[in-house]
Amino acid sequence: MDRSPTKAEILGALSHALDLVEGQPEGHAERSARIALRLGQQLGLDDATLNNLYFAGVLKDSGCSNNAVRIAKMFGGDEHLSKKAVKLIDWTNALESVKFAFQYTEVGQSLGSKLRRMAANIGPPGQVMNEVTEARCTRGAAIAARLGFGLDVADAVLYLDEHWDGQGAPYGKRGDEIPLMAQILCLAQTFEVFMVAFGLTNAYDMLADRQGKWFSPELCAAMRALENENEFWAGQEACDMTPFRPLLDESAALDADIDSICEAFAMIIDAKSSFTAEHSTRVTQYAVALSLQFGFDEGQIQTMRRAGLLHDIGKLGVPTTILEKPGRLDEAEFARVREHPKYSDSILRPIPTFAAIAELASSHHERLDGKGYWRGLGAEQLPLDARILTAADVFDALTARRPYRDAMPVSEALAIMRKDEGTAFDGACLAALSEIYEDKQLAAA
Repeated sequence: MDRSPTKAEILGALSHALDLVEGQPEGHAERSARIALRLGQQLGLDDATLNNLYFAGVLKDSGCSNNAVRIAKMFGGDEHLSKKAVKLIDWTNALESVKFAFQYTEVGQSLGSKLRRMAANIGPPGQVMNEVTEARCTRGAAIAARLGFGLDVADAVLYLDEHWDGQGAPYGKRGDEIPLMAQILCLAQTFEVFMVAFGLTNAYDMLADRQGKWFSPELCAAMRALENENEFWAGQEACDMTPFRPLLDESAALDADIDSICEAFAMIIDAKSSFTAEHSTRVTQYAVALSLQFGFDEGQIQTMRRAGLLHDIGKLGVPTTILEKPGRLDEAEFARVREHPKYSDSILRPIPTFAAIAELASSHHERLDGKGYWRGLGAEQLPLDARILTAADVFDALTARRPYRDAMPVSEALAIMRKDEGTAFDGACLAALSEIYEDKQLAAA
């Protein structure tokens, strides 16, 4: 029997979804957390602080979806590209910021299109950075607090992008006004990005260039003391957490903790697009109601609830401009959308005891006739729980208000879904939806 997962394992695995939003290679947050831990050890921090540093590291980007729409509107195109690239420049340098904006605004479009969008965004580069950073960091700190972590962890996330010289974002804190864990994480994540992109030598060159500006001289000296730890740096490529596990609480996560994590990540997922506010919560509500209607037991309902909350976690890897597009998607855009259940599966399946959740969550766009995605499963491969989640997902998509249309009446949504009964949707699920929601509305009328 599989052992229950720890809180560290769950958050470490789910941090890979945050890497998708930031346009970073898989494992970015985990590698940053490991570098932060090793730096914390070098500084002589106690184990309790190191544990908090780890959790702050894997949660550092938990607010990143909160500014996705804003960044997509600023630059156009795939915001993952601009989010990834901005970590490789000194955005406090006005000239570098302007060059960055010119390169990453309306990538692949005409010069006129590029200049028009840049003109619409005219303003001090620092002000723009402050706005998008504040949106990300305040949401991330709130999520850390929601998950039961203390002020140390929340503040480390909140002040992640502050710099030693006071030129960081969003509050312009300087020196020891910045919490030590936030200082460590800022250095660790920046170092990780340069190391993965350009190699260890270039990462240390970046460190020397930003000493006294982004990072304190003390932290830079501690980081230089680690330069010849070849075994440690080689391990970063493999994303191996083993050396740090003794520092972490290895007790199994309580059900309440797991449910809180799922709820928090549903908030992260739904913040990715203005079209999907509370979508994951509503889908879960409908799916659980159907599960009760079919007599599911407590364990099955728990799996359904967690799968419902996390079913769209792979959508964090889809550009916001695609999710926000009001018209029909072209072939390339739809190909990106079709990938998201696969991403959901790859993020969730490695977590101990999450295999059933991963299987269910990643099947929500499959169809009875085998024409769904990502695997093209057919009726004989789709159990009742998968059919329920598929119906709940589409039911919410039709009945929820969208920026481009009002909410569709339940009767109209069900009429549309009945046209695909037996091909896309299970007839028993549609009948149950009608009994729960349509009949209730008729009775109320």
